[in-house]
Amino acid sequence: MKLLSLSTPDSTTCYLSSSAFLPSHSNGFQNLASTFKFSNNQARCIRKAGATKVTAKFELKPPPYPLNALEPIMSQETFEYHWGKHHRAYVDNLNKQIEGTDLDGKSLEETIVIAYNNGDILPAFNNAAQVWNHDFFWESMKPGGGGKPSGELLKLIERDFGSFEKFVDQFKLAASTQFGSGWAWLAYKENRLDVGNAVNPLATDEDKKLVILKSPNAVNPLVWSHHHPLLTIDVLEHAYYLDYQNRRPDYISVFMNKLVSWEAVSSRLEQAKAVIAEREREEERKRREEEEKSTTSEATPTPEIFADSDTD
Repeated sequence: MKLLSLSTPDSTTCYLSSSAFLPSHSNGFQNLASTFKFSNNQARCIRKAGATKVTAKFELKPPPYPLNALEPIMSQETFEYHWGKHHRAYVDNLNKQIEGTDLDGKSLEETIVIAYNNGDILPAFNNAAQVWNHDFFWESMKPGGGGKPSGELLKLIERDFGSFEKFVDQFKLAASTQFGSGWAWLAYKENRLDVGNAVNPLATDEDKKLVILKSPNAVNPLVWSHHHPLLTIDVLEHAYYLDYQNRRPDYISVFMNKLVSWEAVSSRLEQAKAVIAEREREEERKRREEEEKSTTSEATPTPEIFADSDTD
């Protein structure tokens, strides 16, 4: 049995357990989870005597508009409960969970990937991912949103889904069929081999495409290799029940028709493409360096070695 020992200056040692109800996925944050070892036993925390310094790492981020800005489509009352209570609880609980552990001081994204633990989920994951998901969700909407995107985003949607209308239908289907709590996503996917010693044979822009995903509970594309989230919708009932009761399809429709900020989605697409391009340039630079080293090594003549002789 292997345990993660999280020791701190105030002599706190925590042994964290994990849950294995999701399949294992590699992640885009290389080597983060590999430095941690986890237990399959029930979580337990042993705090030794000593002073404890409480530091709040994360803060509740407000939506990028007033709480009544999306009315009557999404009411201020919904925001007061969804953002003011649920989102705040995720932030507060996360800060409590990471206090004095090896996760303290990590970025939110690093915390998500490490705590996901390749699907063998640690306690801090759900709160960390829900904080990130909700920030991303609020920023996916705007007053007077909806309609149709333009530019490169629209071209990719039409290329990868056949038409904007077909994309909307597929996104609605994913959101409406996610059982229980969870999320539907539009993501930009790199077509890459997830093998460390392999050269990816597909490297053109045509090999990258938009995909629609759905995920249970707090899971998001950050924990899946080479997926860059662009848009999301929360389908847990607290996101819409006050305004639409149990009519999830109605909520999804007005989200797509009147709330989506296509400007935010387009900006995220450009950021994703820039990140990918920078990584590809770095990979190409390293590849050329290796080739040059190999060429130099082959071109350098091996010095002749003469055996000593007893005769002149």
